[in-house]
Amino acid sequence: MARRKLGFWRRFVVMVIKPTLTIWTRRDWSGMEHIPRTGGVIIVANHMSHADPMAIAHFVYDAGRWPRFLGKSSLFAIPVVGPWLLKVRQIPVHRGSVDAIKSLEAAIDGVNEGGAVVIYPEGTTSREPDLWPMRGKTGAARLALTTGAPVVPVAMWGPQNMYDPRTRKLNLLPRRPVTLRAAEPIDLSRWMGAEPTRAVLEEMTETIMLRLRDMVAELRGAEAPPLYTPVVRRNGRTVKAPDSTAPEPGQ
Repeated sequence: MARRKLGFWRRFVVMVIKPTLTIWTRRDWSGMEHIPRTGGVIIVANHMSHADPMAIAHFVYDAGRWPRFLGKSSLFAIPVVGPWLLKVRQIPVHRGSVDAIKSLEAAIDGVNEGGAVVIYPEGTTSREPDLWPMRGKTGAARLALTTGAPVVPVAMWGPQNMYDPRTRKLNLLPRRPVTLRAAEPIDLSRWMGAEPTRAVLEEMTETIMLRLRDMVAELRGAEAPPLYTPVVRRNGRTVKAPDSTAPEPGQ
């Protein structure tokens, strides 16, 4: 990435966030060579904490790319915040509305423009009690099928040491250990050119999430459990969490 082309607002973000994270975290990073230096790429990651977007943004930036996250459209409606997010090239995601297809189109444009688009396939922070990856939604698979861009997995463990979503405790002590590891692109070639049927998208999503789960297991030095299936309560009944056409934002 040509640093001189960042512009004022992106440079400002780097000046604020990077020194903060350099002090706040003790980084164990590897695999940056798997993130291509140019061209469109889809970066998929497990999502365990509200702090991990900062960690992966730092990781992707130091790998030479500008991270473009998918964020809830409501954030872009906030005065000052919304215009600022657009200035730093983040992508609004509309969920559960007729505008959902526009979110997919925006993500496709981001990849086709040569951007590094970061997606959390789980769609939210993990609800698994021990923060293992959950089953994913199909947005990342649909984006990969549409663009043909490489899908690079990035596993992380440690952002819960910064903010633990289970206890809602923020830990501001310096040098919190955070590990991130990128791996070679996931082989999704068997589905390239296929129609984006639900079966195809779910198979692709399963492949993506199993790769992330196994990478997290390596980081943790533990045996991975089956992918956790999140549930929601509706009218007093427990049901499987719904899928979405749009790629999923981070939380």
